Amino acid sequence: MLRCLRRWWLSGGEAGLRLLERHLFTMKLQSPEFQSLFTEGLKSLTELFVKENHELRIAGGAVRDLLNGVKPQDVDFATTATPEQMKGMFQSAGVRMINNKGEKHGTITARLHQENFEITTLRVDVTTDGRHAEVEFTTDWQKDAERRDLTINSMFLGFDGTLYDYFNGYEDLKNKKVRFVGHAKTRIQEDYLRILRYFRFYGRIVDTPGDHDPETLAAIAENASGLAGISGERIWVELKKILVGKHVNHLIHLIYDLDVAPYIGLPANTSLEEFDKVCKNAEGFSPKPMTLLASLFKVQDDVTKLDLRLKISKEEKNLGLFIVKYRKDLIKAADSSEPLKPYQDFIIDCREPDAAARVCELLKYQGQQALLRELQRWSVPPFPVSGHDIRRAGVSSGKEIGALLQQLREQWKKSGYQMEKEELLSFIKRP
Repeated sequence: MLRCLRRWWLSGGEAGLRLLERHLFTMKLQSPEFQSLFTEGLKSLTELFVKENHELRIAGGAVRDLLNGVKPQDVDFATTATPEQMKGMFQSAGVRMINNKGEKHGTITARLHQENFEITTLRVDVTTDGRHAEVEFTTDWQKDAERRDLTINSMFLGFDGTLYDYFNGYEDLKNKKVRFVGHAKTRIQEDYLRILRYFRFYGRIVDTPGDHDPETLAAIAENASGLAGISGERIWVELKKILVGKHVNHLIHLIYDLDVAPYIGLPANTSLEEFDKVCKNAEGFSPKPMTLLASLFKVQDDVTKLDLRLKISKEEKNLGLFIVKYRKDLIKAADSSEPLKPYQDFIIDCREPDAAARVCELLKYQGQQALLRELQRWSVPPFPVSGHDIRRAGVSSGKEIGALLQQLREQWKKSGYQMEKEELLSFIKRP
C-alpha cells in the first residue's frame, strides 16, 4: 500500500513526496536519550544543512537504539547532499573535514565543536559482488532504506523527532523480530556478511531462540558458501558479537546446522556437546568470545587454523591455545584441600601480565565459579628474592644463581607464598 500511495503522491513531484511523508510518518520521538544528542556541534551541523536547503537525518543503528530507549554510542547521518555539495558547504563555513577515505562511498566526516560527524549521501546499489557494491547517489530516502540489510536498521530520524520508517522496522523492533528488508536471498547476495549480521541482531533483539522465518533460514543455507569470499577480519567482528549476545548456544548450533561453520573458519568435526557444557558453565560470568569458541577446538592446531582464516589478535590466539592446552591439566592437578593452588602456581610461574586474566577465563570455561571468585579476590604476591640477593649471599655464577632462584621459588610456592626473603635465603648453603 505504501508503494501505491507513494507513486500517486510522486506525481506531484518533490513537494508531493514531502507531503506524503508528513502524512505517513507521524510518530514523534522526544525521549531524553534523543534530546541528549543535541550538542553544540550537532546544532551547528543541522543549521548548516537547513541554511543550504539539504535534508539531514539520523540513520540506521542509532535510530534503532533510540527507539529502544538507549543513547547510541555512535551516530551516523544521511543526507540528500552530494559529497561535493557537502565539501563546498563546509569549506564556505570554515568547517574542518577529516578522513577523506570514505568520500568515494559518499561519506564526509566534518569536525564541529571538537566532535566528529560522519555524514553519508543517500545511495542506491548499481552492482554488487557479494562483498562490495558500486553505488550512485540519490535523493530518494526510501531507495536508500531499501539497500540496507534489516528492517530494524533501515529507519531514519528527523531532528524534530519524526520517524521515517519505510519497511515496518519499528513494528519489528517492538515485536522483537529480525527480518531482512525485502527478500532475504537478495539482501544476502548483495553482501554475504549479512548472514552473520542476521545472527548477531537475532541475539541482540529477539527474546526466545528458534523464532526464525523458514524462508530466511533457507536463504542462509543456500548462500552460506558466499562467506568464503568475505575477509576474515569482517567475519571475526561479527562472530565475536554473536558470542557475547543472547542465545549463543542456539545460534552456534544453527551456524553448524545451516552449514555456515566451514566458511567462517570453525572446525567441521567438533563436539557441540562440549560447547553446550561450556555455555552453561560460563553463564552469567561474561566469558570472552574465545573462551566459548575454544570449546569447539580439539587440539591447538585448530586455533592456528582459525587464526589463519580470521586474523584474530595475538591475545585472542594465546587465550585459545592456553585453554585448549590446560583445560584438563590444571583441574586434574588440583588438591581437594587447595583446589585453587595449581591455578595460582601457573600464574606465578608464567610471569606474564595477562596470566591471571587467562586463568580466570579458564575457570569460567570449567564452571569453577567459587574458585573464580576466590581468584578474583587474590592479588599476585611478588617473589621476595632477586638474583642480586643471591649474589650478596656469596654466589657469583650466573647459572648457579638461576638454579637457586628456581629452587627458592618452589619453596616459596610450597609455603603458600608466605615465606619472606631472609627465610628463603637461609636455604642457600654458603661455603
